[in-house]
Amino acid sequence: MPHSSAEHIELTERYAAHNYHPLPVVLESGEGCWVTDVEGRRYLDCLAGYSALNFGHCHPRLVARATEQLQKLTLTSRAFYNDQFGPFARDLAALTGKDMVLPMNTGAEAVETAIKVSRRWGYQVKGVPAGRASIITMDGNFHGRTTTIVSFSTDHVATADYGPFTPGFPRVKYGDIDAIANAVDETTVAVLFEPVQGEGGVILPPDGFLRDLRALCRERDILMVADEVQSGLGRAGTTFACDREGVTPDIYILGKALGGGLYPVSAIAADADVLGVITPGSHGSTFGGNPLAAAVGREVIAMLQEGEYQQRAQVLGARLEAGLRTMVGQGVVGIRVRGLWAGVDVDPSLLSGRELCEGLLERGVLAKDTHGSTIRLAPPLVATEEEIDILLDALRDTLDEAQSSQA
Repeated sequence: MPHSSAEHIELTERYAAHNYHPLPVVLESGEGCWVTDVEGRRYLDCLAGYSALNFGHCHPRLVARATEQLQKLTLTSRAFYNDQFGPFARDLAALTGKDMVLPMNTGAEAVETAIKVSRRWGYQVKGVPAGRASIITMDGNFHGRTTTIVSFSTDHVATADYGPFTPGFPRVKYGDIDAIANAVDETTVAVLFEPVQGEGGVILPPDGFLRDLRALCRERDILMVADEVQSGLGRAGTTFACDREGVTPDIYILGKALGGGLYPVSAIAADADVLGVITPGSHGSTFGGNPLAAAVGREVIAMLQEGEYQQRAQVLGARLEAGLRTMVGQGVVGIRVRGLWAGVDVDPSLLSGRELCEGLLERGVLAKDTHGSTIRLAPPLVATEEEIDILLDALRDTLDEAQSSQA
């Protein structure tokens, strides 16, 4: 068994496909907002597993519930009922305000499920001609890595050499309600969008866009499908990012934080007039809805129903935004904040996003770059004000050092 970071990195680079370019840190344990590497150095985790760790690492309440279920029953297949799934489905339906849910495992699977449901609804309910259903998507989107999903990606790295691609996904400018309206035709069954584009760098839509989109979808008889895999479950300062404008989509796509950082759990939620098109044998998953997933997911729902984490995201997000604003013009050229979630654009003549994350790593803070000179910050919602200040101090110090070296 390797011991040092160098040995672990060498082993990974030798035997694992190079589909990621990690920072040179090898993590061994975690608690709350903090992780520890194999040499014993601690780091403040400000990525939180792309929002999968909204409740931090190894939250005692979630670990206890998972341990209890691990000792009883973990998997049965949906060929049988189990005693955890029904209560989970009921509670998730209540959280979303929808009639029913359909569980999967990963976010990409949930997106694929929403695509299938939207198309089937289009044929069976709306009456779109067979084989012609289309779903409007957005420039700059990120919904997963399957071949169908990357078919409507604008990221060349994600699409290169993976064609031929799946047709039926016209794409328009994100946040442009007029472009969406002009793209609707007799084949349109849904609009698939992220209330906040996380992978794109925490890109926010124009104020009122969600309300306008809700009205347009209702007027044109098409489904409003919100991918809340990253933005949902407390991250945006509300249970769902769509709540910021008082909007309820026809389909919620959920994942990441639904598994509490312990287990992959995803689902879509919709009313019976939409999800009722799914019949036995028409869709399924070996692991979706298993007892362990349902037990963990139900505990996550219970925690969210208390409202504490949504409030923490608002309060801590305001502190993070205030601190980031003091850096604009001091190496930072732009910021975008929604709840406890920020995109920070650094001056590209000063640092790339990767270089900024490497500087943060040296100061004991973990973050992730995206698209050149942008980084994303998403500390767990269990963070303290002092931990937000640690992040801000590390960011400020890294920028100051870079500016000094150019002087």
